[in-house]
Amino acid sequence: MAVLIDEPDWPAHGRLWGHLVSDYSLAELHAFARAAGIPERGFDHDHYDYPAERYEALVAQGAEPVSGKELIARLAASGLRVSQREKRGL
Repeated sequence: MAVLIDEPDWPAHGRLWGHLVSDYSLAELHAFARAAGIPERGFDHDHYDYPAERYEALVAQGAEPVSGKELIARLAASGLRVSQREKRGL
């Protein structure tokens, strides 16, 4: 049961973004994000996007740093992963 964070390396809107997920429950993820002040609009089906400048604070709050590959694997193993196909409603 952990909130996982990957390195911010996705460019969008003139900055870099990373992902925050839970390998246990969406309730755990939402509670963590709320406590960190991440807006609900940052939630995308199974993860929150966060800007690079928040990385250190999120780790200090308890997010476990992992590689992007591990983040996806653990999210999928938890059963919480939403595929791109599902996100598009196909």
